[in-house]
Amino acid sequence: MNPFNYPLRRGFTLLEIMVVVSIIALLAAIATSNLIRARKRAQAAKILDDLRTLDGALDQYAIENNKNSGDLALFSDLQPYMKRMNKMALLGADIFGQAYGPYTVDTPPKVSDLAFQSLSDVAPESFWSPYH
Repeated sequence: MNPFNYPLRRGFTLLEIMVVVSIIALLAAIATSNLIRARKRAQAAKILDDLRTLDGALDQYAIENNKNSGDLALFSDLQPYMKRMNKMALLGADIFGQAYGPYTVDTPPKVSDLAFQSLSDVAPESFWSPYH
């Protein structure tokens, strides 16, 4: 029984709606920052994998062509020693568009300065060893 003779209305108050919206906004902010961090980690892992692939291709090239330590190689020299489906094998550049190289026998390829700086918050210098 309603003591004031007002019709009963069911629904949410403005305060309840504001609390729900603020909780959703907080969760979205947390999820967005984690998503960006995970994306950067994946980018760093991809670049490191490309550097390892290039290092292995350089070693195979040097062995098959009797190259000495310190000899230079071109990216086109290394392409036959990489899998055909690897996009890096076609482009020769990292995800930031920076070319890998120079390629010197018995010297691992280096991560570009742009990639190192862009990903330094998720990939410290020790992550890149020996490619930095």
